Amino acid sequence: METKFWDRAVDVLRGGRLSTGVPDRTAKRAARWAGRLGRSDRGMTTSEYAVGTIAACAFAAVLYKVVNSGPVMSALQSLVEDALDAKF
Repeated sequence: METKFWDRAVDVLRGGRLSTGVPDRTAKRAARWAGRLGRSDRGMTTSEYAVGTIAACAFAAVLYKVVNSGPVMSALQSLVEDALDAKF
């Protein structure tokens, strides 16, 4: 029922007439709001990319700290030394 009102309001904005008794000014105002509501997701992709980039940077910082810690650094070093000293 609500969708029909918005469709009629958009028709009024395009030059049509309403047969519901709603004044044209009210219908035009409703049509403008319907247009705004329809385009509300336009900027979401930019904000999603920004949040994703910040999350990736935070994850990289945590990973850098973990990999550069003493125990992990010595474990990686011994792993590389063992791999290089392997007998074929």
